[in-house]
Amino acid sequence: MTRARNFPATPIALPTRAVEALQQQKRQQAKERKAAGQRWKEHGLVFTSRIGTPLDAHNVRREFRNAIRGIKGIYADAWTPRELRHSFVSLLSDDGGLSIDEIAKLCGHASTTVTETVYRHQIRPVIQTGALAMDRIFDDLTDD
Repeated sequence: MTRARNFPATPIALPTRAVEALQQQKRQQAKERKAAGQRWKEHGLVFTSRIGTPLDAHNVRREFRNAIRGIKGIYADAWTPRELRHSFVSLLSDDGGLSIDEIAKLCGHASTTVTETVYRHQIRPVIQTGALAMDRIFDDLTDD
């Protein structure tokens, strides 16, 4: 569910790959919960430390950069998970065939103004190359 400020939660469908990844995360978290035993602190989060506590933002950024480091055309130190939101909007508007109204709804924006002025960017070829590289990496990870 996504929740925009002062607006009710809007249910959205997830791509199959995202659903599968979340199901895998749930299984992994169950193992971590069992291993942690009494040390587990339940917060109702999807992504947690090994004992159920919220992840530290610095550690998330570091691991994100490590995951994308080495991808041709991507300078990993300049990227944060926040960039994924901008990429999501730009890729959907350029290649996804969705209207700006549909994209704004997916982002939980009340109107298209923020979507168009803040998030929608002209995608440069290097970023498209990076997105394709990420698809290949994800495909390799799921070809077990």
